[in-house]
Amino acid sequence: MTEYALTILAPHMDKLKKHLFQSDLRERAAYILLGTNEISADPWDQKARTKYVTHEVIPVHDDDVISHDAMHITWSTQSFVRALKKAKDQRMTLGVIHSHTGGYAGFSKQDDANEPDLVQLTQNRNGTDADLVSVVMTPDEQIFGRVWHNVSNNTDMSYIHILGDRFALHYPKRNQGFDRDIFNRQALAFGQALTQDMSKLRIGVVGCGGTGSALLTLLHRIGIGHLALFDADIVELSNLNRLHGATVEDAANKAFKVDVAKREIERTGLPIKVLAFPHWIDHQACQIPLKSCDLIFGCTDDNDGRILLNLISHHYGIPVIDMGLAIEVSDEDIPRMIACDGRVTMIMPGLPCLQCRGVINPLLAREEEIKRNDPQEYQRLKAEAYVAGEGNPAPVVATFTTETATMSVNELLHRYQGFRGTDGHSNHRVRKFHYETEDRMPGVKVNDKCPVCGQTKSWGRADDTRFLGMMERVK
Repeated sequence: MTEYALTILAPHMDKLKKHLFQSDLRERAAYILLGTNEISADPWDQKARTKYVTHEVIPVHDDDVISHDAMHITWSTQSFVRALKKAKDQRMTLGVIHSHTGGYAGFSKQDDANEPDLVQLTQNRNGTDADLVSVVMTPDEQIFGRVWHNVSNNTDMSYIHILGDRFALHYPKRNQGFDRDIFNRQALAFGQALTQDMSKLRIGVVGCGGTGSALLTLLHRIGIGHLALFDADIVELSNLNRLHGATVEDAANKAFKVDVAKREIERTGLPIKVLAFPHWIDHQACQIPLKSCDLIFGCTDDNDGRILLNLISHHYGIPVIDMGLAIEVSDEDIPRMIACDGRVTMIMPGLPCLQCRGVINPLLAREEEIKRNDPQEYQRLKAEAYVAGEGNPAPVVATFTTETATMSVNELLHRYQGFRGTDGHSNHRVRKFHYETEDRMPGVKVNDKCPVCGQTKSWGRADDTRFLGMMERVK
């Protein structure tokens, strides 16, 4: 049996709240166009899942409302038919969301009676295989969803993921009867609901080097229930000083970093399911695991990988917490540290992407992609001075990569729990390690001309884009 989930992007949630909850306390409604992310077999439990993500919000305006008060709403089906046409033209699923301003937490008997008529209209207009998504929300932001397959058959959403300055997970029996003694001390600080939320999350970690391996030592210890690790690199003597859990024997055996990380996590015996993928993320084996994630940490040090994470976040509505460490030293015999910056950046629709923030260099990304997929061509271009070449290795210190990883986990914890207060989130935090622990949060506006973050037409398109339009390069 297929499970269903819904992600509501931050700009769409803001628009919905503004429209659905107005000062007159009357119920209101809106249509939501939804991209569809089909997962035939979830990599952690092999269950079939359909994950919807919001692409566009279309308010039902008062001119189309026949009657409404604090307990009901009735509106013209003409606007519904127009929305159905738009959904079909754009190859999307249509959703209907309305408010229960009186606070009723769930679908009412009136909803049960009225929605089959909308389902019939949907399948008459868009085909007998067209599903209809229905969502209700209360003023205190409780939210419930279900998917209608025909007039007599619907399935409750297994969870709804809301993005924004704060993230929220909504699922049945949240904070009810969940108790794990292992995390009791954490619950004293953050409450039991956070640990339950963490156990539900499916998290990807792209890059298991210095920051990635440090990150993984923390994620499973805060109760993350499902991890997918992505990295094609192996353990070497030159990176042992910063790879948590790796040994000289691992280097001698040329063990994959992901396999070492998986081994060390599983040795703890904590309740977690770990998957290891010894590939770059443009490999075909990584597609379903990546789009199955609820959140991804970017710990890769290459531009090409970050470009893909940029696209995944915007097309699939999966937030990415990207991080990096940049150390600059003088060329003196005894190096002098000029700069040492740890960076943690949130990527999701509505925020500037990594390219607009200047984190990604598209020219270097092209070189990296050629080097991985066509080494002979890379060497030819290098000889003709069309690529930059290798250069010297960047300096790295384990204490700084570890603290950068800690910064990123604390951002995750705040987004789901709010321990820093109302304005405690940071979309782009830079810690100046060479100063006396100074954090800076430089602001950047979304570039309206950016094809990734500035063009809403790509947001939430999900599978409609044939996995980011990159089928030709998938191995």
